[in-house]
Amino acid sequence: MTSLDLARWQFGLTTLLHFAIVGVSIGLTFFVAVMQTRYLRSGDERWLRLTKYYGRALVVVFAVGVVTGLMQTFQFGMNWAGFSRYVGDVFGAPLALEGLAAFFVESVFLGLWIFGWDKLRPRVHLACLWIVSVATMLSAYSILVANSWMQHPVGYEIVDGRAQLTDVSAVLFNLTVGLTAAHVLLASLTTGAVVVLAIACWQIARGREVDVFGAVARMAVVIGLAGALGAAGAGHFQGVLALEQQPMKMAAAEAHYETEAPAGLSLFALGGLSTDPGPPFLNLKLPVALSFLNSFSLTSEVRGIEQLQAESVARYGPGDYTPVVALMYWSFRLMVGSGVLLIALMAWGCRLAATGRLERSKWFLRAAPLAVAVPFAAQAGGWILREGGRQPWIVEGLLRTDAASSDVTALAVASSLGAFLAVYAVIFWTAGRVLRRELSHGLPAVERAPRRAPELALGY
Repeated sequence: MTSLDLARWQFGLTTLLHFAIVGVSIGLTFFVAVMQTRYLRSGDERWLRLTKYYGRALVVVFAVGVVTGLMQTFQFGMNWAGFSRYVGDVFGAPLALEGLAAFFVESVFLGLWIFGWDKLRPRVHLACLWIVSVATMLSAYSILVANSWMQHPVGYEIVDGRAQLTDVSAVLFNLTVGLTAAHVLLASLTTGAVVVLAIACWQIARGREVDVFGAVARMAVVIGLAGALGAAGAGHFQGVLALEQQPMKMAAAEAHYETEAPAGLSLFALGGLSTDPGPPFLNLKLPVALSFLNSFSLTSEVRGIEQLQAESVARYGPGDYTPVVALMYWSFRLMVGSGVLLIALMAWGCRLAATGRLERSKWFLRAAPLAVAVPFAAQAGGWILREGGRQPWIVEGLLRTDAASSDVTALAVASSLGAFLAVYAVIFWTAGRVLRRELSHGLPAVERAPRRAPELALGY
């Protein structure tokens, strides 16, 4: 493998692993904040115990997110010097927003929340956690601004072979960023719901404090269903927009080789799924559905890979502008299929909760802990499609991936990749052991302050 191949593997692995943690962090922070809010509003000690219980997981997840985020930054500096030189002037604003504002705020106020029990006023203490929750979303939004610019560059001009920022509002606020942020944040909320639900069902199945964990499980399925449906809706319109901005990506996601009007939606395909040997030998399609989904028209034309390849050659010069079709096709179905499973799981849970049978359903209590892997599969499929579908461009239409890498040897990249994987193995193994130990203890008891004797209260 060349240094470029290895650098792409390193970028893909660090991105998938880091953003899996980010999704949990965003969702779990929101849920813990809701739990603490319910305690302050109701005085019900069950929610205080749940806040402290899930707060243990939140602290561990946040620590892992910090380390994996730093390692992702390192690989940018080591492997993508050409990219940094080309887009540094544009990326400065969103990365500064993420690092100096969002991440700094997260760290400070999470520290206040961790060490502020019984030291801060209850409402001030809760406000610290809500600030952390908003900051995690702002942090993700900042990164998505930078990534969305790579998908659809706006607000720039090329000066001396480099992209220079000319309109910061166009970069920070555009339809691509808005739909991407909505999709990712709602998916993160769903991820948090699945994690909370899985832990609760695991404890219920063991017969531990069923009434307490049943309450948080019922909350998780309602919020999770809303998040999953919202993420699916935002994802659909994100795909419609991508059809206009990145038609090759969406054609590859559907293994759609020939331009058709109307076009059918591929349900299942077998074959090479590449430009050579060509279209799949088996492709089960739902007639007209792709045209309808893309433009709500039963007769609209959808361009295929072959026409888009010819258009790219005419515009950019000779070359292969088709991504790995098989990877795009199946990653898209991994994302969509996982999303459908999550919607079904949460709808099932809502049905059981509405009839008072959630805590007694053995099948659901078994399925929920197993389903904890599903949102991570959906995230992986989505990010592979988003990044892989843009190839051979690292910045759509402006900078090719092979022109963005650093001038380093394959041995150097392989060594850093091996070191990264070793560190990741230690981090996730340690975090897994800590989480299992902390969560196995069960809900903490509520610590009550000792009542003061009357004479002490009077100051005698």
